[in-house]
Amino acid sequence: MSKRKITLFEALIPIFFLIAFLAINYRVFGDEASSGANQFGLILGAAIAMIIAGIHKVPFSEVMEKVSQNIKDTVPAILILLLVGALAGTWLLSGIIPAMIYYGLQILNPSLFLVSSVIISALVATATGSSWTTSATIGIALIGIGNSLGVDTAMTAGAVVSGGYFGDKMSPMSDTTNLAPAVAGTDIITHIKYMVITTVPSIIITLIIFLIIGFTTKTQGTVNPDDILTAITNRFAITPWLFVVPAVVLGLIIKKTPPFVALLIGVLLGALFAAIFQQDLILELSNKMNGTSATSLTIKDIYHVSMQSISNDTNILTGNAILDDRALFSSSGMTGMLSTIQLIICAMIFGGSMQAIGALRKITKALLSMVSGPASLVGATVASAFGMNVLASDQYLAIVIPGKMFSEAYKEKGLAPQNLSRSLEDGGTVTSVLIPWNTCGAYQSKVLTVDVFDYLPYAFFNLISPFMSIAVAALGYKIKYLVEGSEKRKTV
Repeated sequence: MSKRKITLFEALIPIFFLIAFLAINYRVFGDEASSGANQFGLILGAAIAMIIAGIHKVPFSEVMEKVSQNIKDTVPAILILLLVGALAGTWLLSGIIPAMIYYGLQILNPSLFLVSSVIISALVATATGSSWTTSATIGIALIGIGNSLGVDTAMTAGAVVSGGYFGDKMSPMSDTTNLAPAVAGTDIITHIKYMVITTVPSIIITLIIFLIIGFTTKTQGTVNPDDILTAITNRFAITPWLFVVPAVVLGLIIKKTPPFVALLIGVLLGALFAAIFQQDLILELSNKMNGTSATSLTIKDIYHVSMQSISNDTNILTGNAILDDRALFSSSGMTGMLSTIQLIICAMIFGGSMQAIGALRKITKALLSMVSGPASLVGATVASAFGMNVLASDQYLAIVIPGKMFSEAYKEKGLAPQNLSRSLEDGGTVTSVLIPWNTCGAYQSKVLTVDVFDYLPYAFFNLISPFMSIAVAALGYKIKYLVEGSEKRKTV
């Protein structure tokens, strides 16, 4: 048998095994499956792919080369994950997150909280170009505020994810928003303008749904819960000056500072502000860790507590049942991100093995064979991008692989490249966060402390966008055509 000449059935075998492994894991472990069992399931799926590689005489070294390249490509994401864990720790210790919750409780109305969360997340993501940064900063604060107001955490996470991915898609600074048109062969401005056709209706529907939920769902919180506010001020020194740190971080990201640099500065500033504003708290935590009863704070104490918050668990009790029972002021630092990093690495092992045997390409070609008109082509693109998110566990591969595979098909159908770039975003970018073992799903779940399958039903924008893309194509609304290399200004 020739190298890589595998059948569609053979290409699907590792997927069947992976789905079986994951189903068993969630049956046995529930939400804890992503803490270790799913990782091994991905490795077993990769092992099946490697067996197929051996049958088809694909050198093991070639499989490892593809796996290594995939893992290498995730290094920036892994570094950001570690810094996000560190940032959550120092922003908790410094009182930044408690201050956001303190002031947010006095501003946000419970009935409008979910709608406000979508809008706030969308604005931050549009400004920064990153749904990841949005979740790691304002998203964490919104989760805390929502918990204090008695809003279901899964709903809040769904609102943050919905707004974050809307802003990510529409921002010219987003990596995926630049990648999709580059792969499809159009420019970013044309791409963003064309995305408005499907993205704006999707976010409007999302806002309406959250508005209905907000006015029909009873919450346990109030607009001004005095007992919670008092508990926060008794534990932390709350001052508007604490917002200097997130303002600096967001400013750096808006100025296109590399996320690694911006987040690192955020971590260091968080530790510095903790030393300035939370000295009593640091002294208490230091005494607890050392088993001492010192009355004065030393530089060693500040360093010890700061490093603990950066790298390990930090749990600050307030004496308030609502805050303490929900572990609102708890962080696991960089250590808390290790299971997610493990999941990402294992996902890249599976995705690389599938690429090496040509399985991903084979599956995409099978989808392409079912294409006839523009609507079915868009549908196949969206389905393929979603499939790559499931199989390759990476949103970039979900854009690049279908983009390369379908580009010629769009040209053959006389369709302008922005049709392809929009379909890649609607099917690839927004659905990545709905897959637990995808890098995006794993990241958002860890940062927002909500299991993917819990927030998935409330990530309305992400659920609606793929179907909106297909619906618009089926209606033939503003489908752009090419005539001798130029765009034909008409709809069909």
